[in-house]
Amino acid sequence: MPERYADILVVDLLGGIGDLLMLLPAVHGLARRNPGARLRVLTHEPGADLVRADPAVAEVRTPRHGRPGAEREAVVEALAARRPDLAVATTRYDGIPDLLEAGAGRAVTNLWRAPPPAQSVGDRYLEILCAEGLLGAADRAARPRVHLGDEARRAGERAVARLVGEPLAPPVVLVTDAGMAVKRWPERHWRGLAGALTRRGHPVLTVGPVDPAAPVGVPLPRADLPTLAGQLAAVGRRGGVVVGPDTGPVRLAAATGAATVALFGPTDARRYGMGGTDLQGLPGCGYRRPTAITEQPCWWEARCPLDAAGPACMADLDVAAVLAAVTTR
Repeated sequence: MPERYADILVVDLLGGIGDLLMLLPAVHGLARRNPGARLRVLTHEPGADLVRADPAVAEVRTPRHGRPGAEREAVVEALAARRPDLAVATTRYDGIPDLLEAGAGRAVTNLWRAPPPAQSVGDRYLEILCAEGLLGAADRAARPRVHLGDEARRAGERAVARLVGEPLAPPVVLVTDAGMAVKRWPERHWRGLAGALTRRGHPVLTVGPVDPAAPVGVPLPRADLPTLAGQLAAVGRRGGVVVGPDTGPVRLAAATGAATVALFGPTDARRYGMGGTDLQGLPGCGYRRPTAITEQPCWWEARCPLDAAGPACMADLDVAAVLAAVTTR
């Protein structure tokens, strides 16, 4: 019988919503393998809101401030509050692994070890935890699923019903921003896609910044992350599709069960794919480093070595290909 743990601390302080969502199958697997355990999650806002209502999670902790060292301080506080029997972390900076290895009964602090270029990040997490004896073979097939509370589900349903009702053609949500410029699809492509979808009768909704003088669709109401998840789930219930780059809201849509068409450029779809339709721009780019994305020359400032106008890999994803992926599902 595998060893069981009464108190588990999961640390994900990488900063992105998508990072936490990719770890959710591991969180849920640890909860299943340790029934009755007190499972705590230490992560950043606003992603923390996505696990506060999760029945698998007993406590959610976040750093107290945004100054340098906040994450390390949060780990020290979590360990002082209660010594975990097991600590699992994705976070490798600022000496955090050393803190966990010294402060927990057992610690697994490197879920990134020697990743194969074609293996997804989430699958890598699960594989390592299986190799450590913390999960079983049945857990390997798990995919991210966010828990939707009743209030968030109802609020999301009301918002989408008000905007599109029960449309003749399924609604499509365009996630037009990406947080990082290097991941953004060109604005002219968004406008071309929105126009083509509208001509086919699809209600077009948007998440992200909107130019009020020339919007590409009807904005979903601004909301907290659980309510946004409810909105995206309501779109999925109507057979709709969420389209966007490798960014948190698209991953959130996939984690609610909605269909997604994800647009990958600087990141490798094999490593970061969302499980829907994952389109890779410029697949032969010699500058792409699937397992070391932050070392790519384009990463931090979106300065593409192949095109001074912007990321060539994102521009390579043409409107016709994305439209076909959306409308042939």
